[in-house]
Amino acid sequence: MNAVPLCNSQPILKSQIPPCPNCFRPSIPRTNPARFPCRSSLVIETVEGQSQSQSQSQSQSQSQVVTEQAETPSSASDSVSRRLILLRHAKSSWEDRSLRDHDRPLSKAGKADAKKVSQKLYQLGWIPQLILSSDALRTKETLKIMQEQVRDFLEAEVRYVSSFYSIAAMDGQTAEHLQRIICKYSGDDIVTVMCMGHNRGWEEAASMFTGASVELKACNAALLETTGKSWAEAFALAGLGGWKLQGIVKPSS
Repeated sequence: MNAVPLCNSQPILKSQIPPCPNCFRPSIPRTNPARFPCRSSLVIETVEGQSQSQSQSQSQSQSQVVTEQAETPSSASDSVSRRLILLRHAKSSWEDRSLRDHDRPLSKAGKADAKKVSQKLYQLGWIPQLILSSDALRTKETLKIMQEQVRDFLEAEVRYVSSFYSIAAMDGQTAEHLQRIICKYSGDDIVTVMCMGHNRGWEEAASMFTGASVELKACNAALLETTGKSWAEAFALAGLGGWKLQGIVKPSS
């Protein structure tokens, strides 16, 4: 695998500015974790020409509402389940040797496997609200097939992170890099994130997060779970080895 320079991710869907991972935002509990509604973009409207008295009146009213909400006990401040899917791309084709490694497409078998894994994740109720993916062609094609097979995957926000391609080839760095990227782009209302990338990094990160020896063959997905009020807290509390490995989803199983 040829290393490429790290660079910023490229969002393909509109989304709100990612919150600071160290800032607290109440988590939104889900009554049905198997299916999540599509999130709307945050829209802030500024009213021009508003009088000072109107502005002060509205400010006082909003302040009172915030105070009342803060004084009301709510389970939203409790820790919630945080689920992480580490998915390795499906099998790629080596037919065209002139292509760069980054540009290799999926093989026929890889396309079939992507369909099977998407269905299994759907059946298990592990549908991500945020998908962070390598920008390699084989990873993009894996996701496209999953979205075509299971429409629920289309509801997730998708960001292609170019550094996912190169970091996977660097020993011992993938777990920390994934943690940083997840905290950067995941709001606290997001409870399921899927990261799509490559070995050896993905296999190594799954093993480091869970403390178990995890093997991820092509199109295998490791299902990890922990708890936390935010993603930053979840990573801090679980540390390395503290994530629970709920299973490995395989096309053939």
